[in-house]
Amino acid sequence: MTDPTVGELFKAKVVTHDDLNALIDAVLDGRMEERVELGEGYTLDVAAAVKVNAFATAILRDKTSSKGAKRTAVRTAILLARAQKA
Repeated sequence: MTDPTVGELFKAKVVTHDDLNALIDAVLDGRMEERVELGEGYTLDVAAAVKVNAFATAILRDKTSSKGAKRTAVRTAILLARAQKA
């Protein structure tokens, strides 16, 4: 069985809006821990999730990107990332 995406965990209500917003805020504030717990025994390497997403990386590096664009790019990268069962 493949590991679910964070988006799938979000739809299943394992990850809440507050959880997702906290992860986004952490990335935008430069606080990307190695792994974070998502609930029901799932973890996510947030830094790797963002770094592997070319779109998010480009938006974050672009000095002219708005805060909203950065939030959206990071949110998308996190939702597409695969969580791992601990």
